[in-house]
Amino acid sequence: MNSPEAVKPVITYDTSPAQYKHWSLACDGAIATLTLNINEDGGIKPGYKLKLNSYDLGVDMELHDALQRVRFEHPEVKTVVVTSGKDRIFCSGANIFMLGLSTHAWKVNFCKFTNETRNGIEDSSRYSGLKFLAACNGTTAGGGYELALACDEIILVDDRSSAVSLPEVPLLGVLPGTGGLTRVIDKRRVRRDHADIFCTLTEGIRSQRAKEWRLIDDYAKPQAFAEKVKARATELAAQSDRPSDAKGIALTPLKRTIDEAGYHYETVDVTIDRAARRATLTVKAPAAAVQSKIDDIVAAGAAWWPLQMARELDDAILMLRTNDLDIGTWVLKTTGDATLALGADAVLDANRKHWFVRETIGMLRRTLARLDVTSRTLIALVERGSCFAGTLAELLFAADRGYMLALPDAPAEEGKVTLSAMNFGDYPMVNAQYRLQARFYGEEGPLGAVRAAIGQPQGADAALALGLVTATPDDLDWEDEIRIVLEERASLSPDALTGMEANLRFGPGETMETRVFGRLSAWQNWIFIRPNAVGEGGALKVFGSGNKAKFDWNRV
Repeated sequence: MNSPEAVKPVITYDTSPAQYKHWSLACDGAIATLTLNINEDGGIKPGYKLKLNSYDLGVDMELHDALQRVRFEHPEVKTVVVTSGKDRIFCSGANIFMLGLSTHAWKVNFCKFTNETRNGIEDSSRYSGLKFLAACNGTTAGGGYELALACDEIILVDDRSSAVSLPEVPLLGVLPGTGGLTRVIDKRRVRRDHADIFCTLTEGIRSQRAKEWRLIDDYAKPQAFAEKVKARATELAAQSDRPSDAKGIALTPLKRTIDEAGYHYETVDVTIDRAARRATLTVKAPAAAVQSKIDDIVAAGAAWWPLQMARELDDAILMLRTNDLDIGTWVLKTTGDATLALGADAVLDANRKHWFVRETIGMLRRTLARLDVTSRTLIALVERGSCFAGTLAELLFAADRGYMLALPDAPAEEGKVTLSAMNFGDYPMVNAQYRLQARFYGEEGPLGAVRAAIGQPQGADAALALGLVTATPDDLDWEDEIRIVLEERASLSPDALTGMEANLRFGPGETMETRVFGRLSAWQNWIFIRPNAVGEGGALKVFGSGNKAKFDWNRV
């Protein structure tokens, strides 16, 4: 909820099926159907109509919410069919006029969120037994095809007109922004020359050739389309290990207040220093021992601390990314009883095969991955009363730097860093490495040392020796040293920092996800500010006007 003291309009990510303007979710046993039927006048901002099932950020907010509902409220669902409620059109992708009217930052953040939502589809398929089938019942273009690409399989209607396409290069002078190019190559293994033709054809490719080129998995005539989709959805459901008879968990609305100081939740607090262009995110350990018996865990539902904390932290990240672009440094803090935090980890570890606990671990994994790919400087501070323990220690390992207060005269009063089994593989980054693994480049020496320290609270000297923190200023130097670090960071170019941080956070070893985000950060970010796309005569600007784009023909 928003407090009356809110000082500026903000965009929030709160929604529910009863509020959807663009999606409908229907569950029938093991199969759920997500139907896209976009309200043309329901854009998140004024100035454009969402014609031809084109989408904006508001549409993807609903998709993100619907996926969460399936994960937690409908454990019986094993296959999600994604389709359209409009005749002869599946989805034409991101709304071009919205992109033309948007700031550069809005375009890039919009692409990032849609990337994360689609990555989340693949994450649920990989870890949670949810399978996704794109039932493309009409033209499937741009971001619409990218949504289909995120699914496990694609079936296209063979009606002599429907096609799949990525027309951004020839039509708009930009790249497919939500992983289209990357998934065509990395995931579907489309041959390079075929992909080159495909990505320069505005009209796209129809059913038979699309299947031959691996752009889709199958096709069917209109009269047989529904039956083929149902049959394949049922076959995919048979591959899932999600329970058939479990009762879901209601995702109740988050309790959030917004005021001059920032965003405030029950387990997460965000305070913003606008003069310093800095936000401090403090995550609180559970106030009491978390429920440990399955019946009690399920009864706690959305109020179970691991899930509540994950949802609130995820929302805080999105709120800051969307509404506070100039807040370039995020200081990460924790507070509370490490014993209780480690107890929560032990419950997660012991019950990981239960569907609800598995989904909660998935939510934590995706939230931490969202933090990793956020273009903000992350500085973690380990102070008196800190609780960087187990899962909460992932915040320290996600940071670009971590500073720990040393108290030579009172070492017992130092904050501690304590590892749990959850720090060793349960929360991989988008490069498929867990944070400690990436930190030490997979070298067994330092990894073996930190693994041997599981469950043992590490003070400043020990944490520094193990490589868990960057530096350990003592209490005489702490205030000045942290002030200088934060002031120096705030003085640097945010563009250069974004590029530097992204390069350093994801070291050796590439995945499809790192390539998606890397190409978005570098190529698309650059292309979105080039005159060939957004100049007065740029393709994105003149689209739909009848005028021909004017290009600077120099290759850069």
